Amino acid sequence: MNRIIMFFNTLFSASGQTSNSIELLNTSEFKKAISEPDVQLVDVRTQHEFRSGHLMKAINIDFFQPTVFTEKFNRLDRSKPLYIYCRTGVRTQKAAIKLLEMGFTKIYDLRGGLAQWY
Repeated sequence: MNRIIMFFNTLFSASGQTSNSIELLNTSEFKKAISEPDVQLVDVRTQHEFRSGHLMKAINIDFFQPTVFTEKFNRLDRSKPLYIYCRTGVRTQKAAIKLLEMGFTKIYDLRGGLAQWY
């Protein structure tokens, strides 16, 4: 509960953005959304974690490699919705803040990460 409150407090103070820019989706909502064609789906876990299993259509952009993270996200379309996930949802919370600062306007985060997927 504390983590969620801290997450939303951070959202309200990040570059004047509101929580409307980031939406947490439960597993069924996320599955439905990423079934659409041409979805921007990003796994922000490490390459090792990604290789151990990931969602179909996902690309890997490691949150823990800041330069690569910025370079790869700069290649994505900021005007299109972005769907992100990690193992438990902690990294995506941090990544979402960075992505707002980079100019992404609509970010969907898998609530609880892949741990909730299976």
